[in-house]
This record gives sequence, structure tokens and C-alpha cells, in this order.
Amino acid sequence: MTGAAYFTGPRAAVLLAALFAISVFAQIDRILPFILAEAIKAELALSDTQVGLVTGLAFAVCYTLLLLPLARLADRGSPRAVLVGCTLVWSAMTALGGAATGFAFLALTRIGVAVGEAGAVPSAHALIARRIAPERRGLAIGIFSMGIPLGAMAGFALGGAVSDAWGWRTALVGAGMLGVLVALFALAAAGPTLPEPGAGRPPYLRESLRLLAAPAFRWLFAGAIATGFAAAPFYAFVAPFLIRVHGFSATEAGLAFGGLQGLMGIAGTLLGGRAYDRAARAGRHHLRGPAMLFGLAAVTTTAALLAPDSTMAVALLAPAMFAFTYVLPHAFGTAHLLAGPGREAMASSLILIGTGLVGPALGPLIVGLVSDAAAGAGLPRGLALGLMIVPLASALAALACRAADRRIAA
Repeated sequence: MTGAAYFTGPRAAVLLAALFAISVFAQIDRILPFILAEAIKAELALSDTQVGLVTGLAFAVCYTLLLLPLARLADRGSPRAVLVGCTLVWSAMTALGGAATGFAFLALTRIGVAVGEAGAVPSAHALIARRIAPERRGLAIGIFSMGIPLGAMAGFALGGAVSDAWGWRTALVGAGMLGVLVALFALAAAGPTLPEPGAGRPPYLRESLRLLAAPAFRWLFAGAIATGFAAAPFYAFVAPFLIRVHGFSATEAGLAFGGLQGLMGIAGTLLGGRAYDRAARAGRHHLRGPAMLFGLAAVTTTAALLAPDSTMAVALLAPAMFAFTYVLPHAFGTAHLLAGPGREAMASSLILIGTGLVGPALGPLIVGLVSDAAAGAGLPRGLALGLMIVPLASALAALACRAADRRIAA
């Protein structure tokens, strides 16, 4: 890639704004069922186990199965076409979720959302690699990733408010319709992206397996798996935890949890992006910061689940929110570094497979099973007991990040 192909000035700013908007709506459409879970559960007569399946397994399996195929299209084809097409698909399926009449239909719409969202991050990262100069890519990934916490904040806060005022179906339909407009914005902002030459390159799957076999990437992948086990149950069940244990309404839980997540996410992604750019220039300590933060989050999240006071419980959730976003530029930037040029979508898709397959598929389901079992046994705070998987997985993520950092240094 030559420097002449990179966007600068206002054109780069418009591209990053479009990618940021896509990231926001991808997260809104992914996270809305979490804050709407109590309303959906009541109207459709679902159990916590079924909620865990809809928010976890139904989404995660399809999402991870399509990551590498869509990453290949982005790396060797047009990342703009992949990104815009996927945005239109998940937006339409989100809107269809508002017409769900039972568990099966709702699960099918979540699978449809997963089909679209599987291509979002790999194609966006491939687009960043083609359009943003290397010395600014950590910050660019941070800006794109900032859409995750802000989307979570909007999804929790606005989703809860719209659900209380007009119902959960209106929240899903409205979010889907706005996503179509964002896709058109990205289509104009990215400009044409031509396919990269593929002659002489080994098969894509073989390249992916070779990358996974590298010691540093293996530990990075292990850290991604642990992060998924921590983050997925956290986002799926913390709002219901605040509602059941501390008496919050859906609006109050959305504002408290979503607002704090937004603030921590903005700080985490931007500071993480800047910190990764510094680490990349220095050539060391690529993952030391995330390792330290995950260790802190393991302690504070445990305390939050046991805290008797609602204000204290919400405040103690903040370090985990910060860690989940601070790690993003470090994880993706390190993956791109280890993969090499022209394989950015591949590297991102492998990290997403780590975070998106095992943890989101099993984490919320485990929490739901433990919560249902505790309720059946008459135990108090059964949901908090299930959520103890979050600090445990956070501690494992800290150890994996530290091990990967050592391998990179070696």
C-alpha cells in the first residue's frame, strides 16, 4: 500500500465518522435484547435459560462461523462492499425482531443480526489499513472501537427509555431503520476499494491456521476467549441484576449502567488507542496495560456483585467496563502486527472468533442456568452467583495477556 492511497485531513475524518457510526449501531443492535430482556421475557413467556440462548448461543455460533469467510472477502476483495452489505443485513434483521411472537422467531432474527455483524469489524479494520497511515492506526481503531461503549450506552439508555414508553418492539424497529441510513453514509465516505492481488498467496484458511500456531498469537487468542467469557455475561445480565437485586426500573438501569459504560468506554478506547500507538513505536509492552486492568477488574467486579448498596455496586462495575474497551486497540493492533500487511481482516476475525464463540455462546447460558437453579432452590441473589463467572474470566484474561506480551518481547 502506498502513501498516496491514504486519506488525510477532512476525508479521513469523514471516513472515521462513518466507521464510528457503523460501530455504534452494530453495538446498539447487538445489545438491545439485553436491556429489553425483562420486557421480552414477560411478553413472550421466556425463561432465563431461553434469554441466555437468544442473547448468547443463537448469536455467537452463526457470528463466528461467518467471520473468516467475510474477512477473506474484505482482505482480498472490497472491504467497503462487505461493510455496507453487512450493515444493511443486520439492520433489517433487527427491525424484524420487533415482530417476534415467540422464542423461535426471535432466535432466528438474532441469527440474522449475527450474519450481518460478522463482517463489520474485519471489513472496517481492512478499510482502516487501506485508508489510514500506519502511525495513526491505533487511534483509528480506538475511534472505531469507541462505537462499542457509546453504542452500549445508547442501547441501554435509549433502549430502556423507549421500551418503557412505547414497548420493546418499537425499540428494535427504530434501531433497524436508522441503521440503513448509516450504511448509506459509509458507502459514500469510504470511496471505491479495489480487490487486492491474490496471485501466489496460500489458501486463506492455511494462512489463518499458521497465524494461530504462532506462540504469541496463541496466547493472544487465549486472552480473547477469556475476555469473551467475561464480557458476554457482564453485558447480558448486569442490567437485569440491577433491576432484580437493587430495584432499578429498566430506564434507571439503562441510564446508570449505560451512562457509566459510555464514559468508561470513551476513555478506554481513546486512551487504549493512544497507548497502543506508543507501545508499537517503542516495540514493547503491547499488552501489559490490559493485563493489569483485567486483574483489577476481577477484584472490583466480585465486590460489585456482593455490595449491599446500589451506588457502590454500580461504581465497582466501572473498572471492568474500562478494561473491556481499553483492550480493544491493543488486541487488534497486536493481532495486525503479528499477521502482517494484507491480513488485517483475518487477524481481526480470529480475535473475534476467540471473543465471540465460546464465551458469548456459553457464558450467558451458564449464568442463566445457575440463576434458574438458584431460584428453584430458593437461594437469594442467584443471578449474582451466576455472574461470578465474570471476575473469574477476567483474571484468566489478565494472565493470558501477560503471557502473550512476554512472547512478543521474546
